[in-house]
Amino acid sequence: MARAKRELSKHSENKWVILALLAMAQFMVVVDITIVNVALPSMSKALHFSASNLQWIITAYTLTFGGFLLLGGRAADVFGRRRIFIYSVALFAIMSLLCGLAQSEGQVIVARALQGLAGAIMSPAALSIVISEFREGRERNTALGVWSAVAAGGSAVGLLLGGILTQYLSWRWNFFVNVPIGIAVVYFATQLLPHHIGEENKKLKLDLPGAVLATAGLMSLVYGLSKAPNDGWGSATVWGFIAASIILLIGFVWNERRTDQPMLPLQLFRIRNVSGGNATALAIACTLFSMFFFMTLYVQTVLGYGPAKSGVSFLVVTFVIGVTSAFVSKMVNKIGYKPFLVAGPAMLAIGLLVTSILMKVGGHYWQNVFPGLVLIAFGMGFSFISMTLAATSGVPKHLSGIGSGVLNTSQQVGGAIGLAILSAIYATTLRTDLSAHMALNPSKIHGFQAGLHVGVGLAVVAALVALLVVKNEKVDAQEAMMAAEAGS
Repeated sequence: MARAKRELSKHSENKWVILALLAMAQFMVVVDITIVNVALPSMSKALHFSASNLQWIITAYTLTFGGFLLLGGRAADVFGRRRIFIYSVALFAIMSLLCGLAQSEGQVIVARALQGLAGAIMSPAALSIVISEFREGRERNTALGVWSAVAAGGSAVGLLLGGILTQYLSWRWNFFVNVPIGIAVVYFATQLLPHHIGEENKKLKLDLPGAVLATAGLMSLVYGLSKAPNDGWGSATVWGFIAASIILLIGFVWNERRTDQPMLPLQLFRIRNVSGGNATALAIACTLFSMFFFMTLYVQTVLGYGPAKSGVSFLVVTFVIGVTSAFVSKMVNKIGYKPFLVAGPAMLAIGLLVTSILMKVGGHYWQNVFPGLVLIAFGMGFSFISMTLAATSGVPKHLSGIGSGVLNTSQQVGGAIGLAILSAIYATTLRTDLSAHMALNPSKIHGFQAGLHVGVGLAVVAALVALLVVKNEKVDAQEAMMAAEAGS
Protein backbone atom coordinates (compact mmCIF):
# COMPACT_ATOMS: atom_id res chain seq x y z
CA MET A 1 0.00 0.00 0.00
CA ALA A 2 2.83 2.40 0.90
CA ARG A 3 4.55 1.59 -2.40
CA ALA A 4 1.37 2.31 -4.32
CA LYS A 5 1.00 5.65 -2.55
CA ARG A 6 4.58 6.58 -3.44
CA GLU A 7 3.96 5.67 -7.08
CA LEU A 8 0.78 7.73 -7.16
CA SER A 9 2.68 10.66 -5.69
CA LYS A 10 5.41 10.28 -8.31
CA HIS A 11 2.76 10.17 -11.01
CA SER A 12 1.15 13.36 -9.73
CA GLU A 13 4.49 15.18 -9.74
CA ASN A 14 5.22 14.15 -13.31
CA LYS A 15 1.71 14.55 -14.70
CA TRP A 16 2.58 17.37 -17.09
CA VAL A 17 5.71 15.58 -18.23
CA ILE A 18 3.47 12.61 -19.03
CA LEU A 19 1.16 14.91 -20.99
CA ALA A 20 4.13 16.20 -23.01
CA LEU A 21 5.13 12.61 -23.77
CA LEU A 22 1.63 11.67 -24.92
CA ALA A 23 1.32 14.86 -26.98
CA MET A 24 4.65 14.11 -28.69
CA ALA A 25 3.36 10.70 -29.76
CA GLN A 26 0.08 12.17 -31.01
CA PHE A 27 1.97 14.90 -32.86
CA MET A 28 4.01 12.24 -34.65
CA VAL A 29 0.85 10.47 -35.82
CA VAL A 30 -0.97 13.65 -36.91
CA VAL A 31 2.07 14.99 -38.76
CA ASP A 32 2.34 11.74 -40.70
CA ILE A 33 -1.08 12.30 -42.24
CA THR A 34 0.18 15.31 -44.23
CA ILE A 35 3.98 15.10 -44.20
CA VAL A 36 4.07 13.06 -47.41
CA ASN A 37 1.84 15.42 -49.41
CA VAL A 38 4.65 17.64 -50.66
CA ALA A 39 6.86 14.56 -51.22
CA LEU A 40 4.45 12.80 -53.58
CA PRO A 41 6.14 13.95 -56.83
CA SER A 42 9.56 12.83 -55.55
CA MET A 43 8.21 9.48 -54.33
CA SER A 44 6.42 8.93 -57.62
CA LYS A 45 9.63 9.45 -59.59
CA ALA A 46 11.84 7.38 -57.26
CA LEU A 47 9.54 4.37 -56.93
CA HIS A 48 7.97 4.57 -60.40
CA PHE A 49 4.42 4.96 -59.10
CA SER A 50 1.65 4.77 -61.65
CA ALA A 51 -0.70 7.77 -61.70
CA SER A 52 -3.61 5.70 -60.38
CA ASN A 53 -1.61 4.25 -57.46
CA LEU A 54 0.03 7.45 -56.19
CA GLN A 55 -3.02 8.35 -54.07
CA TRP A 56 -2.52 5.15 -52.07
CA ILE A 57 0.48 6.63 -50.29
CA ILE A 58 -2.09 8.77 -48.46
CA THR A 59 -5.15 6.52 -48.72
CA ALA A 60 -3.44 3.39 -47.35
CA TYR A 61 -2.65 5.30 -44.15
CA THR A 62 -6.06 6.93 -43.70
CA LEU A 63 -7.84 3.69 -44.65
CA THR A 64 -6.36 1.65 -41.81
CA PHE A 65 -6.24 4.62 -39.42
CA GLY A 66 -9.94 5.33 -39.82
CA GLY A 67 -10.94 1.69 -40.00
CA PHE A 68 -9.21 0.50 -36.82
CA LEU A 69 -9.70 3.48 -34.48
CA LEU A 70 -12.74 2.05 -32.71
CA LEU A 71 -10.97 -1.27 -32.23
CA GLY A 72 -7.91 0.58 -30.92
CA GLY A 73 -10.00 2.52 -28.41
CA ARG A 74 -11.67 -0.59 -27.08
CA ALA A 75 -8.40 -2.53 -26.96
CA ALA A 76 -6.97 0.19 -24.71
CA ASP A 77 -9.85 -0.31 -22.26
CA VAL A 78 -9.58 -4.12 -22.35
CA PHE A 79 -5.83 -4.79 -22.41
CA GLY A 80 -4.51 -1.72 -20.60
CA ARG A 81 -3.78 1.74 -21.96
CA ARG A 82 -0.13 1.84 -20.90
CA ARG A 83 0.68 -1.48 -22.52
CA ILE A 84 -1.24 -0.72 -25.74
CA PHE A 85 0.33 2.73 -26.00
CA ILE A 86 3.91 1.45 -25.72
CA TYR A 87 3.47 -1.46 -28.14
CA SER A 88 1.68 0.65 -30.75
CA VAL A 89 4.30 3.44 -30.68
CA ALA A 90 7.00 0.81 -31.21
CA LEU A 91 5.08 -0.64 -34.17
CA PHE A 92 4.62 2.85 -35.63
CA ALA A 93 8.38 3.51 -35.49
CA ILE A 94 9.17 0.16 -37.12
CA MET A 95 6.70 0.73 -39.94
CA SER A 96 8.09 4.25 -40.46
CA LEU A 97 11.54 2.72 -40.91
CA LEU A 98 10.18 0.24 -43.46
CA CYS A 99 8.43 3.07 -45.35
CA GLY A 100 11.73 4.92 -45.62
CA LEU A 101 13.56 1.79 -46.81
CA ALA A 102 10.89 0.81 -49.36
CA GLN A 103 12.14 0.02 -52.87
CA SER A 104 8.82 -0.37 -54.68
CA GLU A 105 5.32 1.08 -54.64
CA GLY A 106 3.93 -2.15 -53.18
CA GLN A 107 6.34 -2.08 -50.24
CA VAL A 108 5.61 1.53 -49.31
CA ILE A 109 1.82 1.05 -49.59
CA VAL A 110 1.85 -2.00 -47.30
CA ALA A 111 4.14 -0.28 -44.79
CA ARG A 112 1.93 2.85 -44.84
CA ALA A 113 -1.14 0.71 -44.16
CA LEU A 114 0.52 -0.94 -41.15
CA GLN A 115 1.74 2.47 -40.00
CA GLY A 116 -1.88 3.67 -40.05
CA LEU A 117 -2.92 0.59 -38.06
CA ALA A 118 -0.34 1.39 -35.38
CA GLY A 119 -1.53 5.00 -35.24
CA ALA A 120 -5.15 3.88 -34.91
CA ILE A 121 -4.26 1.82 -31.84
CA MET A 122 -1.93 4.40 -30.27
CA SER A 123 -3.96 7.59 -30.66
CA PRO A 124 -7.08 6.63 -28.66
CA ALA A 125 -4.92 4.95 -26.01
CA ALA A 126 -2.98 8.19 -25.50
CA LEU A 127 -6.07 10.41 -25.41
CA SER A 128 -7.86 8.05 -23.02
CA ILE A 129 -4.91 8.31 -20.61
CA VAL A 130 -5.24 12.10 -20.72
CA ILE A 131 -9.00 11.96 -20.08
CA SER A 132 -8.82 9.36 -17.31
CA GLU A 133 -5.76 10.69 -15.46
CA PHE A 134 -6.53 14.43 -15.42
CA ARG A 135 -9.34 15.49 -13.12
CA GLU A 136 -12.42 16.96 -14.74
CA GLY A 137 -12.33 20.75 -14.63
CA ARG A 138 -9.22 22.93 -14.70
CA GLU A 139 -6.68 20.08 -14.99
CA ARG A 140 -8.44 18.23 -17.80
CA ASN A 141 -9.24 21.37 -19.78
CA THR A 142 -5.63 22.52 -19.56
CA ALA A 143 -4.49 19.10 -20.78
CA LEU A 144 -7.05 19.07 -23.59
CA GLY A 145 -5.91 22.56 -24.59
CA VAL A 146 -2.41 21.18 -25.19
CA TRP A 147 -3.78 18.09 -26.93
CA SER A 148 -6.04 20.11 -29.24
CA ALA A 149 -3.27 22.54 -30.19
CA VAL A 150 -1.04 19.61 -31.10
CA ALA A 151 -3.78 17.98 -33.17
CA ALA A 152 -4.71 21.23 -34.91
CA GLY A 153 -1.17 22.31 -35.73
CA GLY A 154 0.19 18.90 -36.68
CA SER A 155 -1.21 18.94 -40.20
CA ALA A 156 0.36 22.29 -41.05
CA VAL A 157 3.69 21.36 -39.46
CA GLY A 158 3.64 18.15 -41.48
CA LEU A 159 3.48 20.13 -44.71
CA LEU A 160 6.33 22.43 -43.59
CA LEU A 161 8.56 19.63 -42.32
CA GLY A 162 7.82 17.43 -45.32
CA GLY A 163 8.84 20.18 -47.72
CA ILE A 164 12.13 20.89 -45.95
CA LEU A 165 13.09 17.22 -45.59
CA THR A 166 12.18 16.39 -49.18
CA GLN A 167 14.11 19.27 -50.74
CA TYR A 168 17.26 19.22 -48.59
CA LEU A 169 17.58 15.53 -47.62
CA SER A 170 15.27 13.02 -49.30
CA TRP A 171 11.63 11.98 -49.30
CA ARG A 172 12.73 8.96 -47.23
CA TRP A 173 13.46 11.26 -44.26
CA ASN A 174 9.75 12.02 -44.03
CA PHE A 175 9.56 8.54 -42.53
CA PHE A 176 13.02 8.16 -40.96
CA VAL A 177 12.35 11.18 -38.72
CA ASN A 178 9.74 9.14 -36.82
CA VAL A 179 12.22 6.45 -35.79
CA PRO A 180 14.26 8.34 -33.15
CA ILE A 181 11.09 10.06 -31.90
CA GLY A 182 9.35 6.70 -31.55
CA ILE A 183 12.32 5.16 -29.72
CA ALA A 184 12.45 8.12 -27.32
CA VAL A 185 8.69 7.95 -26.64
CA VAL A 186 8.84 4.19 -25.94
CA TYR A 187 11.80 4.60 -23.58
CA PHE A 188 10.33 7.48 -21.59
CA ALA A 189 6.91 5.82 -21.53
CA THR A 190 8.39 2.79 -19.79
CA GLN A 191 10.05 5.11 -17.28
CA LEU A 192 7.32 7.71 -16.70
CA LEU A 193 3.99 5.94 -17.13
CA PRO A 194 3.16 4.18 -13.84
CA HIS A 195 1.83 0.66 -14.20
CA HIS A 196 -1.50 1.60 -12.62
CA ILE A 197 -2.32 3.91 -15.55
CA GLY A 198 -5.09 2.35 -17.60
CA GLU A 199 -4.72 -1.11 -16.10
CA GLU A 200 -6.28 -3.92 -18.07
CA ASN A 201 -9.84 -4.70 -17.09
CA LYS A 202 -10.11 -8.49 -16.78
CA LYS A 203 -13.88 -8.23 -16.50
CA LEU A 204 -14.08 -6.77 -20.00
CA LYS A 205 -13.90 -8.86 -23.16
CA LEU A 206 -13.13 -7.71 -26.67
CA ASP A 207 -16.27 -7.73 -28.78
CA LEU A 208 -14.79 -9.58 -31.76
CA PRO A 209 -17.97 -9.65 -33.92
CA GLY A 210 -18.43 -5.94 -33.31
CA ALA A 211 -14.75 -5.27 -34.04
CA VAL A 212 -14.90 -7.16 -37.34
CA LEU A 213 -18.17 -5.52 -38.45
CA ALA A 214 -17.11 -1.98 -37.52
CA THR A 215 -13.61 -2.23 -38.98
CA ALA A 216 -14.78 -3.91 -42.18
CA GLY A 217 -17.67 -1.44 -42.55
CA LEU A 218 -15.51 1.67 -42.11
CA MET A 219 -12.72 0.36 -44.33
CA SER A 220 -15.23 -0.62 -47.03
CA LEU A 221 -16.73 2.88 -46.92
CA VAL A 222 -13.37 4.64 -47.12
CA TYR A 223 -12.10 2.30 -49.85
CA GLY A 224 -15.23 2.74 -51.96
CA LEU A 225 -15.06 6.51 -51.71
CA SER A 226 -11.32 6.53 -52.44
CA LYS A 227 -12.01 4.82 -55.79
CA ALA A 228 -14.44 7.54 -56.89
CA PRO A 229 -11.84 10.04 -58.21
CA ASN A 230 -10.48 7.49 -60.71
CA ASP A 231 -13.49 5.25 -61.39
CA GLY A 232 -16.22 7.91 -61.21
CA TRP A 233 -19.36 8.03 -59.11
CA GLY A 234 -21.19 5.73 -61.52
CA SER A 235 -18.74 2.89 -60.91
CA ALA A 236 -20.14 -0.44 -59.75
CA THR A 237 -17.01 -0.86 -57.62
CA VAL A 238 -17.62 2.41 -55.77
CA TRP A 239 -21.27 1.70 -55.01
CA GLY A 240 -20.63 -1.97 -54.30
CA PHE A 241 -18.23 -1.10 -51.49
CA ILE A 242 -20.51 1.68 -50.20
CA ALA A 243 -23.46 -0.75 -50.13
CA ALA A 244 -21.32 -3.35 -48.36
CA SER A 245 -20.29 -0.75 -45.78
CA ILE A 246 -23.93 0.15 -45.08
CA ILE A 247 -24.83 -3.52 -44.56
CA LEU A 248 -21.81 -4.12 -42.33
CA LEU A 249 -22.44 -1.02 -40.20
CA ILE A 250 -26.12 -1.91 -39.78
CA GLY A 251 -24.93 -5.34 -38.63
CA PHE A 252 -22.55 -3.62 -36.23
CA VAL A 253 -25.35 -1.56 -34.64
CA TRP A 254 -27.52 -4.70 -34.37
CA ASN A 255 -24.65 -6.57 -32.69
CA GLU A 256 -23.92 -3.74 -30.26
CA ARG A 257 -27.56 -3.66 -29.15
CA ARG A 258 -27.55 -7.39 -28.38
CA THR A 259 -24.15 -8.11 -26.85
CA ASP A 260 -23.47 -7.81 -23.12
CA GLN A 261 -20.11 -6.09 -23.59
CA PRO A 262 -20.32 -4.01 -26.79
CA MET A 263 -17.22 -2.53 -28.35
CA LEU A 264 -19.12 0.75 -28.76
CA PRO A 265 -21.72 1.25 -26.03
CA LEU A 266 -24.48 3.04 -27.91
CA GLN A 267 -25.53 4.92 -24.78
CA LEU A 268 -22.55 7.21 -25.45
CA PHE A 269 -24.58 8.84 -28.20
CA ARG A 270 -27.40 9.60 -25.80
CA ILE A 271 -25.05 12.21 -24.37
CA ARG A 272 -26.02 15.23 -26.43
CA ASN A 273 -22.61 16.87 -26.59
CA VAL A 274 -20.88 13.61 -27.52
CA SER A 275 -23.17 13.24 -30.54
CA GLY A 276 -22.95 16.91 -31.50
CA GLY A 277 -19.20 17.14 -30.96
CA ASN A 278 -18.48 14.07 -33.08
CA ALA A 279 -20.83 15.14 -35.87
CA THR A 280 -19.12 18.53 -35.95
CA ALA A 281 -15.68 16.88 -35.97
CA LEU A 282 -16.63 14.71 -38.93
CA ALA A 283 -17.90 17.64 -41.02
CA ILE A 284 -14.88 19.84 -40.19
CA ALA A 285 -12.44 17.06 -41.06
CA CYS A 286 -14.18 16.59 -44.42
CA THR A 287 -13.11 20.12 -45.36
CA LEU A 288 -9.63 20.34 -43.81
CA PHE A 289 -8.00 17.25 -45.35
CA SER A 290 -9.12 18.37 -48.81
CA MET A 291 -8.11 21.99 -48.24
CA PHE A 292 -4.50 21.03 -47.48
CA PHE A 293 -4.47 18.65 -50.44
CA PHE A 294 -5.80 21.27 -52.88
CA MET A 295 -3.63 24.10 -51.57
CA THR A 296 -0.49 21.95 -51.78
CA LEU A 297 -1.28 21.13 -55.41
CA TYR A 298 -2.07 24.78 -56.15
CA VAL A 299 1.17 26.26 -54.81
CA GLN A 300 3.36 23.52 -56.35
CA THR A 301 1.76 22.77 -59.71
CA VAL A 302 0.25 26.19 -60.53
CA LEU A 303 2.42 28.74 -58.69
CA GLY A 304 5.55 26.62 -59.19
CA TYR A 305 6.76 26.48 -55.56
CA GLY A 306 9.38 23.91 -54.58
CA PRO A 307 8.76 21.47 -51.68
CA ALA A 308 10.47 23.66 -49.03
CA LYS A 309 8.82 26.91 -50.15
CA SER A 310 5.49 25.10 -50.29
CA GLY A 311 5.93 23.93 -46.71
CA VAL A 312 6.97 27.38 -45.48
CA SER A 313 3.86 28.90 -47.07
CA PHE A 314 1.71 26.99 -44.57
CA LEU A 315 3.69 28.12 -41.50
CA VAL A 316 1.17 30.90 -40.85
CA VAL A 317 -1.45 28.23 -40.13
CA THR A 318 0.56 26.84 -37.22
CA PHE A 319 1.21 30.31 -35.77
CA VAL A 320 -2.42 31.45 -35.95
CA ILE A 321 -3.69 28.17 -34.50
CA GLY A 322 -1.33 28.53 -31.54
CA VAL A 323 -2.46 32.08 -30.76
CA THR A 324 -6.13 31.30 -31.27
CA SER A 325 -6.03 28.10 -29.21
CA ALA A 326 -4.47 30.01 -26.33
CA PHE A 327 -7.27 32.59 -26.49
CA VAL A 328 -10.01 29.94 -26.64
CA SER A 329 -8.52 28.02 -23.72
CA LYS A 330 -8.60 31.18 -21.63
CA MET A 331 -12.16 32.11 -22.56
CA VAL A 332 -14.04 28.80 -22.25
CA ASN A 333 -14.45 29.26 -18.50
CA LYS A 334 -16.16 32.62 -19.10
CA ILE A 335 -18.51 31.98 -22.00
CA GLY A 336 -18.31 28.22 -22.53
CA TYR A 337 -17.12 26.31 -25.58
CA LYS A 338 -20.26 26.39 -27.75
CA PRO A 339 -19.74 29.95 -29.10
CA PHE A 340 -16.31 28.94 -30.38
CA LEU A 341 -17.63 25.67 -31.80
CA VAL A 342 -20.19 27.64 -33.81
CA ALA A 343 -17.84 30.46 -34.83
CA GLY A 344 -14.97 28.13 -35.79
CA PRO A 345 -16.57 26.28 -38.72
CA ALA A 346 -18.36 29.49 -39.78
CA MET A 347 -14.99 31.23 -40.08
CA LEU A 348 -13.60 28.12 -41.79
CA ALA A 349 -16.36 28.40 -44.40
CA ILE A 350 -15.48 32.07 -45.01
CA GLY A 351 -11.80 31.19 -45.34
CA LEU A 352 -12.48 28.44 -47.87
CA LEU A 353 -14.68 30.78 -49.89
CA VAL A 354 -12.06 33.54 -49.87
CA THR A 355 -9.38 31.03 -50.88
CA SER A 356 -11.44 29.83 -53.85
CA ILE A 357 -12.15 33.40 -55.01
CA LEU A 358 -8.50 34.52 -54.82
CA MET A 359 -7.03 31.51 -56.68
CA LYS A 360 -5.67 32.41 -60.11
CA VAL A 361 -2.93 31.52 -62.58
CA GLY A 362 0.17 33.62 -61.92
CA GLY A 363 -0.97 34.51 -58.45
CA HIS A 364 1.20 35.67 -55.55
CA TYR A 365 1.39 34.32 -52.01
CA TRP A 366 0.45 37.48 -50.08
CA GLN A 367 -2.47 38.38 -52.35
CA ASN A 368 -3.81 34.96 -53.39
CA VAL A 369 -2.85 32.45 -50.66
CA PHE A 370 -2.17 34.19 -47.35
CA PRO A 371 -5.60 35.83 -46.68
CA GLY A 372 -7.55 32.59 -47.04
CA LEU A 373 -5.05 30.58 -44.99
CA VAL A 374 -5.26 33.05 -42.10
CA LEU A 375 -9.07 32.85 -41.97
CA ILE A 376 -8.96 29.06 -42.22
CA ALA A 377 -6.40 28.88 -39.40
CA PHE A 378 -8.58 31.06 -37.14
CA GLY A 379 -11.48 28.70 -37.82
CA MET A 380 -9.32 25.70 -36.94
CA GLY A 381 -8.07 27.29 -33.72
CA PHE A 382 -11.62 28.11 -32.60
CA SER A 383 -12.88 24.63 -33.50
CA PHE A 384 -10.43 22.07 -32.19
CA ILE A 385 -10.34 22.79 -28.45
CA SER A 386 -14.09 23.38 -28.23
CA MET A 387 -14.78 20.30 -30.34
CA THR A 388 -12.63 18.09 -28.13
CA LEU A 389 -14.24 19.45 -24.96
CA ALA A 390 -17.75 18.87 -26.32
CA ALA A 391 -17.10 15.37 -27.69
CA THR A 392 -15.48 14.11 -24.48
CA SER A 393 -17.64 15.81 -21.86
CA GLY A 394 -19.79 13.45 -19.84
CA VAL A 395 -18.02 10.27 -21.00
CA PRO A 396 -17.66 7.83 -18.05
CA LYS A 397 -14.04 7.20 -17.04
CA HIS A 398 -14.23 3.46 -17.78
CA LEU A 399 -15.28 4.27 -21.37
CA SER A 400 -12.68 6.98 -22.00
CA GLY A 401 -10.72 4.73 -24.35
CA ILE A 402 -13.62 4.08 -26.68
CA GLY A 403 -14.84 7.65 -26.24
CA SER A 404 -11.56 9.02 -27.55
CA GLY A 405 -11.61 6.36 -30.26
CA VAL A 406 -14.98 7.64 -31.48
CA LEU A 407 -13.68 11.21 -31.68
CA ASN A 408 -10.57 10.17 -33.58
CA THR A 409 -12.67 7.99 -35.87
CA SER A 410 -14.98 10.91 -36.63
CA GLN A 411 -12.00 13.04 -37.63
CA GLN A 412 -10.09 10.45 -39.66
CA VAL A 413 -13.07 8.90 -41.42
CA GLY A 414 -14.44 12.38 -42.04
CA GLY A 415 -11.12 13.39 -43.57
CA ALA A 416 -10.99 10.33 -45.79
CA ILE A 417 -14.61 10.81 -46.91
CA GLY A 418 -14.07 14.50 -47.60
CA LEU A 419 -10.86 13.89 -49.54
CA ALA A 420 -12.56 11.21 -51.66
CA ILE A 421 -15.66 13.28 -52.43
CA LEU A 422 -13.93 16.60 -53.06
CA SER A 423 -11.14 14.95 -55.09
CA ALA A 424 -13.78 13.31 -57.27
CA ILE A 425 -15.41 16.71 -57.82
CA TYR A 426 -12.01 18.20 -58.68
CA ALA A 427 -11.17 15.35 -61.09
CA THR A 428 -14.56 15.53 -62.81
CA THR A 429 -14.34 19.31 -63.26
CA LEU A 430 -10.76 19.05 -64.55
CA ARG A 431 -11.66 16.40 -67.13
CA THR A 432 -14.69 18.37 -68.31
CA ASP A 433 -12.65 21.55 -68.77
CA LEU A 434 -9.81 19.76 -70.54
CA SER A 435 -12.25 18.06 -72.90
CA ALA A 436 -13.57 21.54 -73.71
CA HIS A 437 -9.97 22.50 -74.66
CA MET A 438 -9.40 24.80 -71.66
CA ALA A 439 -5.73 25.26 -70.70
CA LEU A 440 -4.33 22.98 -67.99
CA ASN A 441 -3.71 25.46 -65.16
CA PRO A 442 -7.07 27.28 -65.49
CA SER A 443 -8.73 23.84 -65.52
CA LYS A 444 -6.90 22.89 -62.32
CA ILE A 445 -7.98 26.10 -60.59
CA HIS A 446 -11.58 25.57 -61.67
CA GLY A 447 -11.41 22.06 -60.22
CA PHE A 448 -9.91 23.32 -56.94
CA GLN A 449 -12.64 25.94 -56.69
CA ALA A 450 -15.40 23.38 -57.28
CA GLY A 451 -14.03 21.19 -54.50
CA LEU A 452 -13.55 24.09 -52.09
CA HIS A 453 -17.12 25.28 -52.66
CA VAL A 454 -18.41 21.90 -51.45
CA GLY A 455 -16.07 22.30 -48.48
CA VAL A 456 -17.76 25.62 -47.71
CA GLY A 457 -21.11 23.82 -47.54
CA LEU A 458 -19.72 21.15 -45.21
CA ALA A 459 -18.27 23.79 -42.88
CA VAL A 460 -21.67 25.52 -42.74
CA VAL A 461 -23.26 22.17 -41.84
CA ALA A 462 -20.74 21.81 -38.99
CA ALA A 463 -21.65 25.27 -37.66
CA LEU A 464 -25.36 24.44 -37.79
CA VAL A 465 -24.86 21.14 -35.95
CA ALA A 466 -22.89 22.92 -33.23
CA LEU A 467 -25.57 25.61 -32.98
CA LEU A 468 -28.57 23.27 -32.82
CA VAL A 469 -27.22 20.19 -31.02
CA VAL A 470 -24.36 21.10 -28.67
CA LYS A 471 -25.29 22.35 -25.22
CA ASN A 472 -23.05 25.10 -23.90
CA GLU A 473 -20.98 24.52 -20.77
CA LYS A 474 -18.63 26.87 -18.95
CA VAL A 475 -15.46 25.15 -17.85
CA ASP A 476 -12.72 26.18 -15.46
CA ALA A 477 -9.64 26.57 -17.63
CA GLN A 478 -7.63 29.38 -16.03
CA GLU A 479 -4.35 27.61 -16.67
CA ALA A 480 -5.15 26.71 -20.28
CA MET A 481 -3.48 29.81 -21.72
CA MET A 482 -0.05 28.59 -20.64
CA ALA A 483 -0.83 25.06 -21.79
CA ALA A 484 -2.04 26.16 -25.20
CA GLU A 485 1.07 28.31 -25.69
CA ALA A 486 3.21 25.29 -24.82
CA GLY A 487 1.44 23.27 -27.47
CA SER A 488 1.47 25.89 -30.21
